[in-house]
Amino acid sequence: MHIYLGADHRGYQLKDEIMTWLRGRQISFTDFGAMAYDAEDDFNDYAKKVAQALLTNPGPDDFGILLCGSGQGMAMQANRFKGIRAAICINPAEAMETRGHNNSNIICIPADVVDKSNVFDIINAFMDTKPLPDEKYQRRCRKLDED
Repeated sequence: MHIYLGADHRGYQLKDEIMTWLRGRQISFTDFGAMAYDAEDDFNDYAKKVAQALLTNPGPDDFGILLCGSGQGMAMQANRFKGIRAAICINPAEAMETRGHNNSNIICIPADVVDKSNVFDIINAFMDTKPLPDEKYQRRCRKLDED
């Protein structure tokens, strides 16, 4: 398992906390920034880097974590890439649902909204849930990438 991380200025501090947590669990990750707090940075840049890395180096259990204020911008940008299924999650139940039913490969966490004490439970739920093999879920995922 490898995790690709990206955050703009509004998710920057939470990303640092997540990286410390991942190191403690000995989970490998790549940090695509922001590398320093910059109130003028653009979420788009980090979402693109994480999506491209995930598509270039797909592992069966690899996924991305994107953080911004609302999660909306990150999800919109990441979902512009064919093969990316980014979903905003604010609780573990949403993380399990989107990973299991939608085979989501990027979790977008709204740093301004999410209960900070719940963040690691959300990530654990996403990590521990496997995409469901039912044909209906597979079919729906394939349709997401149709033109």
